[in-house]
Amino acid sequence: MNIVDVVMVIAGLLLLIVGGEALVRGASTLAVKVGLSPLVIGLVVVSAATSAPELAVTVGAVLEGEPDLAVGNVVGSNIINILLVLGISAIISPLVIKRQLVRFDIPVMVGLSLLLVVVSLDGRISVFDGMLLLAGLIFHIIMSIVVGRRTAAKPEDEPSELSLDSKPVSLWFAGLLLAAGVGLLVLGAQLLVSGAVNIATDLGVSSLVIGLTVVALGTSLPELATSIIALRRGERDMAVGNIVGSNLFNIGLVLGLPAIIFGEGIPVPAAAIALDLPLMLAAAVALLPIAFTGFIIARWEGALFVALYIAYTLYLVLSSTEQAAAQGFTMIMLWFVLPLVAVTIIVVTSYEVGLIRGKRAKK
Repeated sequence: MNIVDVVMVIAGLLLLIVGGEALVRGASTLAVKVGLSPLVIGLVVVSAATSAPELAVTVGAVLEGEPDLAVGNVVGSNIINILLVLGISAIISPLVIKRQLVRFDIPVMVGLSLLLVVVSLDGRISVFDGMLLLAGLIFHIIMSIVVGRRTAAKPEDEPSELSLDSKPVSLWFAGLLLAAGVGLLVLGAQLLVSGAVNIATDLGVSSLVIGLTVVALGTSLPELATSIIALRRGERDMAVGNIVGSNLFNIGLVLGLPAIIFGEGIPVPAAAIALDLPLMLAAAVALLPIAFTGFIIARWEGALFVALYIAYTLYLVLSSTEQAAAQGFTMIMLWFVLPLVAVTIIVVTSYEVGLIRGKRAKK
C-alpha cells in the first residue's frame, strides 16, 4: 500500500467536505433568488452536480475498456445513496419526506430503476436503451421544475440559513459558490477514487467489486457530504431530494449518455444482473413504504438501512475473496435476516397505515 494513495484519499475527503458546504450554500440561495423550492434545487441542480464524479468515472472507465467498473460505479452508488447516505442522514436527524417526493419523485426513481434492470437483462445497455433512460430523466426534470415553481416558497419565508454571515448573498456570488462547490466535489472525488482504486487493486479485488464498493463509495461521498451539510443548515428537503435526484441522474445521465455516445453501448456483467441490479431496485422500492409511513424516515429505519448496506458489502468482500464463510453468510441472509427485515417493514407499514386511517376516521 503506497503512502501517496492514502494521502490522496485524505485530501479527497477534505475537498468533498469544503465543496459540499459551498454547494449547499450556493444552491440554497439560488432556490430563493430563482423562485424554486429547496426540494427542486436538491432534485435537479444539486443532484446533477453531485453526480458529476459518477459521470467522470463512468466515461473514463468505458474509454479505458473497464465496463464492469462503469456499471458497478452507478449501481453501487445508487445502493449507497439509499442505504448508507439516507440511512446516516436519518440517524443524524429524522427525515421529513414531502408528499411530492412520495407521490412523484420516488415512484419515478423506482420506475427508472426497473427500466434499467429490464434493459440490462440481455447483457448490454444499447444506444436505444440509453435513449430511454435519458428520456426518463429529462421527463422528471421538466415535471420537477413545473411543479416546483407552483409550490416554491416566498423569499421572505425562507430561513436565515440561506445567507452567509447574516448578510444577503447576491445571485452572482451564489452562482460562484455553486460552481466552486461542483469543482471541489469533482476534484475531491477524483483524488479519493484514484487512491482508493490503487489500494483495492493492490489487494487483488475485481473491477466490478471495486466499482460497487470503493469507487461507488468515493463518488457517493459528495451526496453524503451535501446531505449532512444540508441537514446541519436545516435544509431537510434538499438532503432527501439530493439523494432521489442523484439516483435518477446516475441512471438517466451517467449510464444513458455514455451508452448513446459510445455506439456499441455498455456491457453489463452477469454478476450485476444476478445480484446488484435487483438489490438496487429493491432498495428503491423499500423506500416507498418507509417514506409513506407518516412521511418520515425515522432513526431506527436509517439504522436498518445502514445495517443492510454493511451486510451487502460484507457479502461482496467475502464472495470476491472466495472465502468459505461466504456460503454460510449467504444462507443466514436468505433464510433469516432478509425475511426478518421484510416482516418488520410490513408490520410497521401496516401499523402506520392503521394510525393514519384512524386519524381520518376521527375527523
